[in-house]
Amino acid sequence: MQEKMANYNLKSWWQRSLLAVAIGVSAATMSPSMVTPAQAVVASTDFSDLVQQVTPGVARVNVTTNISDEELAQAQTAELLRQFFGDRLRLPDRPATPAIENAYGTGFFVTKDGYMLTNHHVVEGADKITVTLNDRTELDAVLVGSDERSDVAVLKVKGSQFPALSIGDSNLLKVGEPVLAIGSPFGFDYSASAGIVSAKSRSFSRETSVPFIQTDVALNPGNSGGPLFNKRGEVIGINSRIFSGTGGYMGLSFSIPMNAAMDIYEQLKTNGEVTRAYLGIYPQDIDRNLAEVYRLSRPQGALLTRVSPDSPAQRAGLKTGDIILQYNKMPIIRADDLLNLLNRARPDDPFQVQIQREGKRLMLTGKLSRAPGDVQAQSRDKQNNEVQLGLRLRDLTTDEQAQFDSDSQVGVLVTAVDPTGLAARSGIMAGDIVTNLHQKPIKTVTDFTSAISSLPKQGVVTIEVVRQGIPAIIGLRIE
Repeated sequence: MQEKMANYNLKSWWQRSLLAVAIGVSAATMSPSMVTPAQAVVASTDFSDLVQQVTPGVARVNVTTNISDEELAQAQTAELLRQFFGDRLRLPDRPATPAIENAYGTGFFVTKDGYMLTNHHVVEGADKITVTLNDRTELDAVLVGSDERSDVAVLKVKGSQFPALSIGDSNLLKVGEPVLAIGSPFGFDYSASAGIVSAKSRSFSRETSVPFIQTDVALNPGNSGGPLFNKRGEVIGINSRIFSGTGGYMGLSFSIPMNAAMDIYEQLKTNGEVTRAYLGIYPQDIDRNLAEVYRLSRPQGALLTRVSPDSPAQRAGLKTGDIILQYNKMPIIRADDLLNLLNRARPDDPFQVQIQREGKRLMLTGKLSRAPGDVQAQSRDKQNNEVQLGLRLRDLTTDEQAQFDSDSQVGVLVTAVDPTGLAARSGIMAGDIVTNLHQKPIKTVTDFTSAISSLPKQGVVTIEVVRQGIPAIIGLRIE
């Protein structure tokens, strides 16, 4: 993400210029006949009083990241290649010392004593975070906690009587309902844009753990982390991402539902981390052909392609080939419906599933657990000096190990990365499988703990990982 943020900042000057041109062209060329019904609904909703009311609770989030010599050298090489292929071969005019990269996003107050919400990807890898309020006051912010899977981060600034925003119930949102966003797109502070709710419970991939709200609100880089309001002035979402082939707004925007975000907020505020439940299943959607094979009246449910050994699912009696039709009395139409419910659950929560097996309906019950072996990666030497890498790790389950070739080096899974830690600064990501640290093979968390106890207090060591099936060696700087 640091790399993406850096690329964006290098281009931001011409992106802003293009945006200004695009705004002028669209305003000049749109005729009344081109206005869609959705745009007509938004145009008839006057948000002016609402904008004036809620703007003080929104802030610009300024992020500063120190760029190392290695990262600077990579940027220089990339610039050199760009110039070469542009028929201009010369070394770029770059400083020889480590640089500082600046990026920005949006955040908002949820309590009067200074707790704020923003996106994980806004503050990921930050060395310093400040927030700029509506009256231009700039305050230092502390990162309380950040969760990559939900893309939610919690900040804290010193002070009291901040203008906390009213939190709404995102479950009550209706498709077609008008909504308002306030943020800093392309650096233009406190810009308001409006639209309607286009869909609910959108999921992108298994890498995220929230059912996004889809809107047609114009969001662009810089809006990330800002609030999405309903017409009553309640925050019902955190603006998170856009679907784009150009890097800018193309009519599809996605926000984290506030009910899910507040659950993450409470966990980060209380514990500094998010604890998720574990069932131990691999579900997939049912299509028309599978519905016919399994004698379903229509495509519905989550087909289990695998059940992990010694998991809550196996202990409850679930088997490969079962189709989950209900989870805690909630209907399951797609696999994402089930995953969204599981992502909101907690370890030790009871569950009840209605399944179809060999044409018969069954009801099974069980209790969720925490992902096995999830521990904090740290060590203390004889002088009681702590080596904090900012990683959480767990051993691979038997089922996960089986996905590797028999001759492959199996390691430990990175389940979470502290965005302010040493590991994050070196580019290690959640989902990586660590196979070697400081020339020591890693097969278990115990191996990793032993290896970090021998790390130097300062310098660079190697850490070998497998990321999406591809091995890589990363230089881990110890400071």
